[in-house]
Formats: sequence, structure tokens, C-alpha cells
Amino acid sequence: MPLLLTEADVRELITMPDLIAAMDRALQAFSAGEVVQPVRTVLDLADRHAFFGLMPAYAASGPALGAKLVSVYHSNLARGLPSHLATILLFDPETGALQAILDGRYITEARTAAVSAVSVRKLARPGARVLAILGSGVQARSHFEALAHVGRFDEVRAWSPTRANLEAFSRMTGARAMESAEGAVRGADVIVLVTASAEPVIRNEWVSAGAHVISVGACRPNQREMDPGLVRRARLFVDSRAAAMKESGDVIGAGEGHIVAELGEAGAARSGDAEVTIFKSLGLAVEDVAAAHLAYRRAVETGRGTNL
Repeated sequence: MPLLLTEADVRELITMPDLIAAMDRALQAFSAGEVVQPVRTVLDLADRHAFFGLMPAYAASGPALGAKLVSVYHSNLARGLPSHLATILLFDPETGALQAILDGRYITEARTAAVSAVSVRKLARPGARVLAILGSGVQARSHFEALAHVGRFDEVRAWSPTRANLEAFSRMTGARAMESAEGAVRGADVIVLVTASAEPVIRNEWVSAGAHVISVGACRPNQREMDPGLVRRARLFVDSRAAAMKESGDVIGAGEGHIVAELGEAGAARSGDAEVTIFKSLGLAVEDVAAAHLAYRRAVETGRGTNL
């Protein structure tokens, strides 16, 4: 019978360091061609200004087979609900039988930040000390947690267009609340973009030589989170070439030839201290399935969850 794992269960079962390691392995398997995964199917719910996505994947190394069903309703924030809601289904790779049902909201939050942490390990300049986070929501908090496991930041700056949210984030994390995005970005070594903006929130001239930029927002072809001049200037890395060229306005505008490597490829590395690197994160089904599989294994080992 399938096992039900709630968000509370998942939070207890997986730690951020374990998740970072699992995401590194999943990205390597994906780029090595060891994962069966189509580009996600997205339904545009135009009348509700929302999206619904289906993200299946099979990783033979697990072995793990599953799919995430995710909805993105930014209007939920006014209702006091998360903008991103998700459910992950795992299936027995031997029989195809339903194995587990997991709440995917926290997995989506945590695995996104864990993948960004992998990018910092590979692409940030050694000795990076100043972190800037643009955004103040769930992903801002998750990235603050995850990046602390891979870097030693003496200063964390934050900016958000909503002052009340920025101040709440600053109180929660101790980050320095900045008056402008430019003030947060100038001189920063690692810059995290976790906004809901469909227009650029960062300018090329603000970004110092040697900085590493992580772009998590703007996940549709008609959206851009970064100044096109910054994308052209930087060495660009993605989680999936196929997904980036279908879903990311930032990458489509630069062209596929501008992509240096996928994050899981051996070529994903910084080549000099002065270069600017960008990691465009769109999120892969294999990340969700790998995280869910990790939680499921731990649940079986510890007896956590509810049998249905």
C-alpha cells in the first residue's frame, strides 16, 4: 500500500546537507544521460494568471520513478497561501505500482535552494564573502539556509520591493535590509534573484567582476529577470539546455550557443577570478523525484508516514 508523507514528515526526514549532496548526484546523472525526463508540460491558466505543471522523471541509479504536479498561483499570497503548491507521486520501478504520495511544497522550496548551493560550490569565486538576496519570500529564506552550508558569508544583504516583507526577512535572518536593489548588488560576490518579477531586477553595471549570479525567477519565455547585457557578459550555466531554451526568456534571448554547460556536466566550473558567472535555475523533475526518493527511503527506515 502507498505511504503518505506530509510536509511535516518530509521536513523531519531530510536535511539540507543531505539534500545538497542528492541534488549534485541528480544533476550529474541528468547531464550524463542517465535520466529519462521530458521537458515539463505546463498549462497556462490565463484566466487565473496561474500555471499548472506536470514533471515526470525516471532515474535508474535510484532507482526512482515519479512525477510532480505543481501549481503556481501568485494570487495565493493575498489569501495567506503559498504561491507554489505541489504533490509528488513515487512509483515502484519494478511494477509501476503507486509507492508513495508526498507533499511537494517543501521539497520544491528546499531542492531549489540546494541546487543553487551546488552552483555556488562549482561557480562562485573562492573566498566569496558578500551575499545579496533579491526577494523576501519562501525561496529567499530557503536560499539563506542552503548557502550557509557552502559558503562563509561575512555580510548578507537583502532587498525586496515590499518593505514590510523585507523587514520581516531581515528580522528572521539577520540580513542587512537595503534601500535599493542596486545597493544590495554592488560589490556582492554571490547574488541570488528570487523574485516574482517578469522584468529585469538587476542591471549589468551593478555587477562586479568575479560575481556569481543565481537566477531562480522568470521561468517563462516571455519573462526576464536579468539585464540582457549581463547575460551576454557572463558565462552562462543552466540545469537543462532543453528546458532553458524552451522556458527561460533570459536564456532564449542570449541563444543556445551562449550556454557554457549544464551544472551537472564536468565542464561546469569557473575559469577565472574576474569572470562573471550565471546559473539559470528552472528546476528539473529529477530533482523532485530524487528528493522524494530520499525522504521515502528515510521514512521506510524510521517507520515514519501513514500507510494508505
